[in-house]
Amino acid sequence: MSRTADFYAVLGIARDAEEGEVKKAYRKLAMEHHPDRNNGDKAAEEKFKEITEAYEVLRDPDKRAAYDRYGIAGVRGRGHGGPDPMHFDLSEALSVFMRDFGGLGGFDAFFGGGQRAQRDRHRGQDLKVALKLTLAEVATGAQKAVRVRTLDRCPTCGGSGAKTGTKPVTCGTCRGSGEVRRNAQSIFGQFLTVSPCPTCAGEGTIIEKPCDRCDGDGRVKAEKTVQIDVPAGVADHHYLTLRGHGVPGPRGGPPGDLIAVLDIKEDPRFERRGDDLVYDLPVSFTQAALGAEIDVPTPYGTSTLRVHPGTQTGTVHRIRGKGLPRIGESGHGDLHVRVHVWTPTKLTAEQRRLLESFSQIEGAPPTEGAGRQIWEDLKRALGI
Repeated sequence: MSRTADFYAVLGIARDAEEGEVKKAYRKLAMEHHPDRNNGDKAAEEKFKEITEAYEVLRDPDKRAAYDRYGIAGVRGRGHGGPDPMHFDLSEALSVFMRDFGGLGGFDAFFGGGQRAQRDRHRGQDLKVALKLTLAEVATGAQKAVRVRTLDRCPTCGGSGAKTGTKPVTCGTCRGSGEVRRNAQSIFGQFLTVSPCPTCAGEGTIIEKPCDRCDGDGRVKAEKTVQIDVPAGVADHHYLTLRGHGVPGPRGGPPGDLIAVLDIKEDPRFERRGDDLVYDLPVSFTQAALGAEIDVPTPYGTSTLRVHPGTQTGTVHRIRGKGLPRIGESGHGDLHVRVHVWTPTKLTAEQRRLLESFSQIEGAPPTEGAGRQIWEDLKRALGI
């Protein structure tokens, strides 16, 4: 798909379309352009992949929000890690359609659905892991290693499932095609049905002498370490998909995917608002009244903030570029520093004497409405 394509236009829906409208539009277009209905036409195949990509983004609230904000860059490449997860091949697009709609119903029988069912059945399972991150890792990106329990190709038979010195033999029922075809009669006339071969379960081969180690499955239990590159700027509960790092399919079948669900630990210093961060800075009365230069924390170290004389509680200072990276594009968010004038709870005798003297000469407090103005300034600074 072109990097400038509009996913909403691809599905022919409005930008405020509800989830049900997205699904309905996709199903209609997918039924029209499904490869099984177009005899392998390449243009239909490309259209099918294109609408499936659009559907996968717009059906998911998190991906849709990223797309609405950043465009295609927000859901491709850096946004998910590893190979480009939104760059569909035909098998992936067909898997999406099968997952949500169960195929074409009766049309699978007419146009070779048996082969695709065979392929989907032999694909390995997806693995899902929780990936814990700190806010500092979100700010800079990180490489994480996760240990997973999975299955691996049997080293004895190389994944074939056949005993050493033997190999699978061609199924005599389907002669290696993995499917059987039958002529049937209906009120509309004669038609051809295609279904997985009952003898070899659609594989096209039969293992006469199974491998002793894997008992013919072609896989054995294993543990492995997977390196995951986490892009900077990711959000909690988003996920990274590593294509082909899941469980391998039985007897040489294609592997599933590894899905890492992100679990970002809250940093007690900051409140996250998308790419921006908010930090509450306590200052003393004298610092607020006289002004001061104060070091404030950021995800990248400390920055010096100048508090101007006469600063009031609720004043917000913006430190540009000290927020989190904007995922899918260049630049960073900002750090918003909210000032709170700290009132001591206990006073020494000297402090009390000085404050009582000061109270005799201090001015009157702000007029009514000043507090509301501070709140309006705060909302405007944070975009709320």
